[in-house]
Amino acid sequence: MVSGFDGLANELEQIRLKGLYRSRRVVSSPQGVNVEIDRKQLVNFSSNDYLGLANDPEVVKSFKKACDNYGVGSGSAHLICGHSRSHHALEEELAEFTGRERALSFSTGYMANMGVISALLGRGDQVLEDRLNHASLLDGGLLSGARFKRYIHNDLDNLNNKIQPIDGRTLMVTDGVFSMDGDLALLPELSALAAEKNAWLMVDDAHGLGVLGDTGGGVLQHYGLRQQDVPVLVGTLGKAFGTFGAFVAGSDLLIETLIQKARAYIFTTALPAAVAEATRTSLKLVIADNWRRDKLNQLVKRFRAGAGQLGLSMMPSDSAIQPLLIGDSLQAVKISEKLLDKGFLISAIRPPTVAKGEARLRITFSASHQERHVDQLLDALDSIAI
Repeated sequence: MVSGFDGLANELEQIRLKGLYRSRRVVSSPQGVNVEIDRKQLVNFSSNDYLGLANDPEVVKSFKKACDNYGVGSGSAHLICGHSRSHHALEEELAEFTGRERALSFSTGYMANMGVISALLGRGDQVLEDRLNHASLLDGGLLSGARFKRYIHNDLDNLNNKIQPIDGRTLMVTDGVFSMDGDLALLPELSALAAEKNAWLMVDDAHGLGVLGDTGGGVLQHYGLRQQDVPVLVGTLGKAFGTFGAFVAGSDLLIETLIQKARAYIFTTALPAAVAEATRTSLKLVIADNWRRDKLNQLVKRFRAGAGQLGLSMMPSDSAIQPLLIGDSLQAVKISEKLLDKGFLISAIRPPTVAKGEARLRITFSASHQERHVDQLLDALDSIAI
């Protein structure tokens, strides 16, 4: 009989032998195209800083100025004394940006997704989620107490067959841009099905906001969808916005419900006011700097054209997320390490993040990359037997 922690060492060894062991790298530089890890300068193709705002001088200046005004910590939860003027202004600006009545800030995207689903659903309800949804969405559905079902990725027929007539509520949940595949959810069709089934539709657009749409309004702006088409919108601030935190946007009724019922909001310390103030600046840049999105798209097209010429097994994606399918986990790790030796930081993504046999290199692009970085990466990939 195994007692206490006696079995953990063996479990860890099994994880290592399967090529699934995870380890942290210590970064000693600001986030950007070039990062320093273990005293080595690397070109970063692993970050979600899609618009290059994480170390933007204007954003940093706003953060420092707000620290002088507010200090570092928020001191408490929003409902106690942690909700600052900067938080409130940011929420109003995010609501306007997304074309919704109101927005509510959360400390992390994981907490936003957990908080929303558990606040809206309970026993007697049902939640249906795309099989490739982010872990926070899947965990939120499982922990809500509602009847939980997963449908085949972007398969509307499979989803339709899984929806059961019930007396309770039905919530359909999807990523907007899928974080490991880089493709988009079929939102117009999902919205139509939700209306037909008298269901709510919730979209986590963590990887679309700032990147897609004429003003960075994300996958909903890309498709021309409004609040009535997608009642629940979740966005994160640590990706294209370059800062930290998350928000939920929707109707006044939705936001008031979350304030009263979302435990992940009620019982969590608010993110620092200085971060909120920095995000207000990054939001202005997201909207105004169309060149960032244009450049990002050009870099992705250049990479895909080159990858096609090299015969690389790229997955179908036009987003900033470009997955190179490898298959075997150990092989994916080896290729990632070879690229590291050549000066490129690219993560190997393995189960359980992706399905068994679908390990990949997740190559991500930023508006801060230059064409030479793309060409250098293609040369490095060409020199490695993949």
